Amino acid sequence: MEFENVKLVKAANVYFDGKVTSRTFYMPDGERKTLGFMLAGDYEFSTAGEELMEVLGGTMEVKLPGSDAFVSYSEGSAFSVPAQSSFQVKVEGYADYCCSYK
Repeated sequence: MEFENVKLVKAANVYFDGKVTSRTFYMPDGERKTLGFMLAGDYEFSTAGEELMEVLGGTMEVKLPGSDAFVSYSEGSAFSVPAQSSFQVKVEGYADYCCSYK
């Protein structure tokens, strides 16, 4: 898939000692998105607003708020995370993703 006519922020978002990186861009309607990459590791993220995570490559195990179990998401799958919450991610190989912010 391609995005057209976007505004890209050049500086990378770097987390967890460089094991997670992303680039922010804005759609023509102003919607903010990030394209990111995670190396193997265990991570916990917090949200300000609702987020939609689409897995573009690799696999991630995700424990969403209110759940006791990790669920596997791989290429072509997606999940939503509520606003003002946190979620856990485990990556064994790598995960390539797109995050849309509501």
